[in-house]
Amino acid sequence: MKVLVTGATGFIGRRLVDAIAKEGRSVRVFCRSPIGVGTYEGVVGDVFDQEALRAACSGVDCVFHCAGYAHAFAAVGDDEARLHWDVNVVGTKNLINAAAAQGVRRFVFLSSVKAMGEPGDDCVDEHFAAPPVSDYGKAKLAAEKAVLDAAARHGMHVVNLRLCMVYGAGGRGNLERMGRLVKRGLFPPLPETGNRRSMVHVDDVVDAMMLVAEDERAAGKTYIIAGPDAPSGHELYQAMRSILGMKPAWWVVPQSVLRVGGRMGDVGKRVLQRRLPVDSEVIGRLLDSAWYSALHIEEELDWKARISLKDGLSEMFGV
Repeated sequence: MKVLVTGATGFIGRRLVDAIAKEGRSVRVFCRSPIGVGTYEGVVGDVFDQEALRAACSGVDCVFHCAGYAHAFAAVGDDEARLHWDVNVVGTKNLINAAAAQGVRRFVFLSSVKAMGEPGDDCVDEHFAAPPVSDYGKAKLAAEKAVLDAAARHGMHVVNLRLCMVYGAGGRGNLERMGRLVKRGLFPPLPETGNRRSMVHVDDVVDAMMLVAEDERAAGKTYIIAGPDAPSGHELYQAMRSILGMKPAWWVVPQSVLRVGGRMGDVGKRVLQRRLPVDSEVIGRLLDSAWYSALHIEEELDWKARISLKDGLSEMFGV
């Protein structure tokens, strides 16, 4: 099987390319810059370059679509909202149409749990019917539909994977930023609110991607990918300190103070028309729940995330 990976210079894409190569498979990368190609066979272009997409998909058996505009916070202004749609929807349509035209038979799309509405304190699965609320989530849901529609037209084996928060060494997401601040003693001790936040280690994501690409039972399906642990913000903070060899925090910042700080950030964002380091969205991700079940893929494909929070944080911190 010859494989194409888009977004190969990204956090997940890099891990996936290395895992495919280790198995001795032929891998081609699709990058916006020649620098990203490295030692692999590569095609330079973007998801709006039809000629580059055709060249990238030529002779390929399976496409892993990791590229996208992945900012999951609320869009600031029409330009950012349009970027979500153009890259994540139009770009995905361009890619899968090029793949179908070149005879590609398998296509795995990295989506997000943000393609669903916010679950509140409930643990939800793929059947949760609430619609997405962010421009990012709306774009991901529309891209999922485009992938499934293309499969119906062309008889392709396609799979959508809805990822919860992905973390690990080399990541540039919220968890890694939090970890760096905790390590430097600059992150405020979080109160216990009883919230639950699903997360998954990047190596578990790669494992799931490689499985669904080949397992015929996965064709046409959409699966949530979540890890075995869903800690509260307080538990996550204390787990980071423990991994780093730091003593448990003996005090916490009251929830009310953090919420007020978030609202002040909202005001600043509206006035300055740009995203600030702290606002209600950021505080909500620390104190509120985002809890998802991977039971569907566990039961249908016998897949289960294997990396615990402790092991995953240890790998992230390199300890």
